This record gives sequence, structure tokens and C-alpha cells, in this order.
Amino acid sequence: MTTPTILLVDDELAIGQQLQPFLERAGYAVALAHDGLAALDAVSELRPDLIVMDVLMPRLDGRAALRRLRQAADWTPVILLTQVGDSTERALALTEGADDYLNKPFDPHELLARIQSILRRSRPGQPSLASGRSLSSDGLVLDRSSRRALLAGKDLLLTPRSVTLLEYLMLHPDEAISRERLLDAVWGWDYAAGTRAVDARIAEIRRALGQHATAIETVPGHGYRFAGRVESAR
Repeated sequence: MTTPTILLVDDELAIGQQLQPFLERAGYAVALAHDGLAALDAVSELRPDLIVMDVLMPRLDGRAALRRLRQAADWTPVILLTQVGDSTERALALTEGADDYLNKPFDPHELLARIQSILRRSRPGQPSLASGRSLSSDGLVLDRSSRRALLAGKDLLLTPRSVTLLEYLMLHPDEAISRERLLDAVWGWDYAAGTRAVDARIAEIRRALGQHATAIETVPGHGYRFAGRVESAR
């Protein structure tokens, strides 16, 4: 079996020095680049299975490098590393084609779990769910550009937060996602209501879905999972 290759892109040398041996012990080959332009060159040369890339870098930042990849129809999965706490900023990164993101500082084991999850569901050479303009599952369609959710062609009455929460779950199908991670993704960690806000919005989504609400499963003591098969369309 071929060893998967991870391209790690970060201008902080300490990040590479910490993560490279950690990921190699987990069974991956790891290549390093230190800015966005070097990353694009490395992608052309190495054809990595997944890219872990910082956002704030010299010469070309991570989001700009990601946009160039997607514009060139390169669907290599990308996890962005960011120090931006604004949930809107992070949601834009997903819309631009990132498969996931992690806030710095982060637990290397959490990064490893994200890598493993993305590689399990990725299809080599095929667009990822994150690159689609819409997501669909058994009659449920989420139009990511208009921020509308429809079921059997009819609009669902959902708050903007609930649409974003549903989007994040659909982008990670069959993955158990903790309440804390959902809170960070949709609201940001400084949101005063805490994980209760996640439960309230999940209840709102389930009410709107009616008999289709079984697609969102509760993972006891942890969080939630989107259980349906999800397809993307460009």
C-alpha cells in the first residue's frame, strides 16, 4: 500500500519541526513548504494526498494559494490553519474550497483525526464536498451561495446560524463532531451561550426537516453526526 503524502505549509519553522515527526509516526510521508508560492510548486511536483496549510504567510497566503488550486481544478484536500477567531472568516474559507480548518494553537491529535477523516471520504482527482456550490442528501439541498436550504424543492425556514451549522454537518458526513467543535465552527469560542446554542439550533433544524430529521444523529456524550449520503454540485 502506498504511503499517503501530506504537504505541510507554514512559515513558522517550529510548526514543521513539531508536526513532521508526529505525522510520520502516524504513517504518513510529510513534505514541507514555507509559503503559498512554494506550496503551489510542491503540489505540482509531489501530488500530495492532502495539504495542511497556514493562512497567514509571506509572498502568498494560504487562502490565496487555495483559490489558485481550485481555479486550476486541483481538488487536493486542504486543511487550513488559522489564528482568525471570526466564524464568518472561517466560513468563507470553506466556501472557497477548504475541506476543514483548525484554529491555532491546536492539539496535533485533533489535526491527525481531521486528516484521517478527510482521507477516508476523499475521491482522488474528484472535487471534494467543500468545493461544491450546493450540497444534497435525499431531497435536502443546501445552496451555499444563496444560503438557502430546501427540502423537496421547498424552502426551509432556518436562521442563518442554523444554515451554517447544517452546512458544516453536511460537509463532514458520517463524522461524529463534538458540540465544542461545532460551537467553534459556527459561533466562535467566545460566544457566551456555550454549547447550549448548538443544541438549540440542532432542534431548530430537526423541526424544519420533519420526518427527515433522522439524518442528524445525536452522538451521546459527544455531539452530532450527519448520517445521510451527501453529494456536491458545482
